[in-house]
Amino acid sequence: MSVVVIVYNDEARLPTAVRSVLGQTLRSVEVVIVDDHSTDGSYEVARRLAAEHPDRVRAYRLPENSGGCGAPRNHGIQQTRGQYVLFLDSDDVLERNACRNFLEAAETTGADLVSGLTVRVHVDSRHRKEVKWYPWLYARTRTIDSIAELPDLLVFDTLSTNKCYRRQFLVDAGLEFPVGIHYEDLLFSAQAYTAARRITLIPNRVYDWNQFEKAAGAKSISNRRAEIANFAHRMEIHRRVDRLLADQGLTELKFRKDVKFLKHDLVLHLRELPMRDASYRQEFAALALPYLASIDPAAYDEVEPIHAVCAYLLRMSDWDNLVPAVDTLANRDKVSAPLAEREGRVYWCAEHIDEDPLARRVLDVTELGYHARPVGKLFLRNELTEYRQEPGSGGVVRLAGRVTNPLGVIPPAARLTAELEFYARRKGVRFQTFRFPVPTLRHEGPHVSWEASADLSKGLRPLGVVDAVWDVRLHLDVDGERTTTRLTAAGPGLATGEVPVRPRLTRLVADRIEPQVSARGHLAFRLVPGKKADVLVTRGMQGTPGRLAKAGYRKAKTLRKKATSGDTKLRLYRDVFLRMPVHKRLVVFESHLGRQYSDSPRAIYEEMRRQGIDFEAVWSYTGRPQGFPSDATLVRRWSLPYLRALARAEFWIDNQSYPLKLTKRPGTTYIQTWHGSALKRMGFDEPGWKLKPRAEQAEQQRTLDRFDHFLIRSEHDVRTLAKAFRLREKTLLRVGYPRNDALARAREAAERPPLAAELGIPSDKKVLLYAPTFRQQGGRRFALPFDVERFAEEFGDEYVLLVRAHYLNHVVLPPSVRGRVIDVSDHHDVTPLLALADALMTDYSSVMFDYALLDRPMLFFPYDYEEYVHEGRGTYFDLLERAPGPVVRTEEELHSLLGASSLEEQTLKYAAARERFVADFGEYDKGTAAQRVVEEFFAGWRKA
Repeated sequence: MSVVVIVYNDEARLPTAVRSVLGQTLRSVEVVIVDDHSTDGSYEVARRLAAEHPDRVRAYRLPENSGGCGAPRNHGIQQTRGQYVLFLDSDDVLERNACRNFLEAAETTGADLVSGLTVRVHVDSRHRKEVKWYPWLYARTRTIDSIAELPDLLVFDTLSTNKCYRRQFLVDAGLEFPVGIHYEDLLFSAQAYTAARRITLIPNRVYDWNQFEKAAGAKSISNRRAEIANFAHRMEIHRRVDRLLADQGLTELKFRKDVKFLKHDLVLHLRELPMRDASYRQEFAALALPYLASIDPAAYDEVEPIHAVCAYLLRMSDWDNLVPAVDTLANRDKVSAPLAEREGRVYWCAEHIDEDPLARRVLDVTELGYHARPVGKLFLRNELTEYRQEPGSGGVVRLAGRVTNPLGVIPPAARLTAELEFYARRKGVRFQTFRFPVPTLRHEGPHVSWEASADLSKGLRPLGVVDAVWDVRLHLDVDGERTTTRLTAAGPGLATGEVPVRPRLTRLVADRIEPQVSARGHLAFRLVPGKKADVLVTRGMQGTPGRLAKAGYRKAKTLRKKATSGDTKLRLYRDVFLRMPVHKRLVVFESHLGRQYSDSPRAIYEEMRRQGIDFEAVWSYTGRPQGFPSDATLVRRWSLPYLRALARAEFWIDNQSYPLKLTKRPGTTYIQTWHGSALKRMGFDEPGWKLKPRAEQAEQQRTLDRFDHFLIRSEHDVRTLAKAFRLREKTLLRVGYPRNDALARAREAAERPPLAAELGIPSDKKVLLYAPTFRQQGGRRFALPFDVERFAEEFGDEYVLLVRAHYLNHVVLPPSVRGRVIDVSDHHDVTPLLALADALMTDYSSVMFDYALLDRPMLFFPYDYEEYVHEGRGTYFDLLERAPGPVVRTEEELHSLLGASSLEEQTLKYAAARERFVADFGEYDKGTAAQRVVEEFFAGWRKA
């Protein structure tokens, strides 16, 4: 094997790269070093290495610098003697078994090209963070006879350095790197992929691609994206690759490459645009527009909405809308445009959509759900429009900006207040923040403008050195609801100049700050020490005092991290809290891992309050405590107060599980209400649980053995849940679910619940509740299995559709269905929604067992039944056979059913089936469950 190592002005790292080759476990490897006419001592280092290893290392030097990687690699290919060729950059290393693994794969499969896993090593990071390069391509060994069999390989892995090439293949195919142009790997890899008769991928780590973000000196070629020539080279390489694919007839590969260009290559350069001047933008557009015109419009549908929006607006040279869009590109979830609503859809901007059908498709951002969020949950763009240091005022800085107001979420009559906040970027030294009022706020339709002055010389008091960078944000209160924004510098040169400050320690540390723009485009300030002070500080930090100070700081930070770690909390729980006496009459409640105030724990809690039980209540919450009861102590899940409460409580009551690692003391009674009867196999009935090691199974059983009482609503629960959790008979409480007491009462109610008026549902509309089960779809968003706009159009005059996603999912509804389809997923408790609904539509959700108690129509839409049942963990019974209502499998069947029969007809037709269903799955739900639990465990606590 021959490894071509190219080098340019990298004398310090070259020996490490070469040693990674000489240290290979495969010994028959030579090193061919090619110096691209370095101006430092790189060639001398190369010659010394050749002299030290005359049989294995040879060194060459190009007569003049080529300015890229192509020429030295081509020269290296010509000098190689091995049967196989690899390429290595001087700042990277080969994994020690790389050559052996390459050779074995090549000899075994006869491949012309063998490719292995690259790992990006962030050398400057504290823990040398490692990121695998497109690992899904290298999950297993596989051999393909054409790149068309695996298009993702050409599209994503365009590196030349993680590959081993049969030398004769390179010669026969006439493969060379392009010279005089950057991004040569893209073209060379495409040529090699398309020419190879056979390609083998191996799952072995072969190449460490070292990243030196903090290194001094010039950036690498690929990182100099602010240079327009850099973008010009990338465009030219892409055009050459496209011609190659066209000549080979690989149109599908061209489409896949277009998609990657929109969501990766173009994005890298778009991020630079906000801070570039008009002439740069014009050159950029001139280079990009011809290429964008060649991209299949269908590619826009395959990328994230904001990527497509940016590409389209660039194509139209619409800078006014593009620059804000790039802000969202750099800051995920930021809403940087006022948006526009047309015919029930939300668009990034109003321009273009009336003239261009492609614009109407690409600029449609309805699915992002901006229109469904209140102002407090929106991350809004705040464009800095003025930055000026007041002359003769010392450190007074005048700031002005405008906050985006998407779709008028901030109403004109809203009461507005705001303040600017300055804070140290490093969290570990964020001892204090500094705030300044914003006296001027104006509502200007699509924006809210603001103006303020901040005397930084008096208000900002940094320590220095450790808090060198300070960020600034604006808190805007809209009718008491707060949204926080960062100040975006939307153009070059807007914020300049130095401002004097008074450091807390000494002016020798630093006595000035200057504005700068962060990598994400936000305004920040950096301390600027004087030259003498800089020297003193540098000496101090590098000397004994500095080393002691840094060591002390790191030690304190480590201790704080250790003190708040999970292991430390567990030790405190076990060694301290559990040793405290039981707190009599303390009851800890939790629902769905602290996410909700709902379900049977809520029903028991409210019954205890209704009966006047004398007890101390603690509710756990995750996230924010809004919606939890005000007459209970609220503790954040996994906090120290939470652990102390659990350790000392006389009762635990929850519906899922308290943290698995927390043991329960003998003096605590655990009432597990659970959260639904089982259709899908649970616990030790799941195939995955049966395959776990015996130790893991035993650990899981110990957590289940904490249950002192387990609520049962039918003998089906005994045969399924109790058996799957290996619960003892004496643990089972056959009382029903407390959450269903309200449903038992609602069955006899004649009036519609007041929730209908709260949701704005007209009295003449029937309510259909759609409550699907949890879906794992690569994120929390749940895509409805039917066209909700079509549903509203066809049935909106008769029904209001309530959509209640599983609490681990969320949905986005378009504005066009407003009033006819309502997202009620934020309602903690599903029981009032069930009581309101005139009919239920579900798939496999356990709400079917609860809703059956109301004796109202149910319809089932298991559109993915085979996948759910047969590819998942299996079910306890066949839903298609026992469903107490009609089953539809497609959207067309759903529409036909709703259009052909009324709810009254469904009620009569399936009355007997519903009665059997309740008898089988809800026999103990009599409406008295909460009362029976309170009577059995808490009757003695009633107030006298």
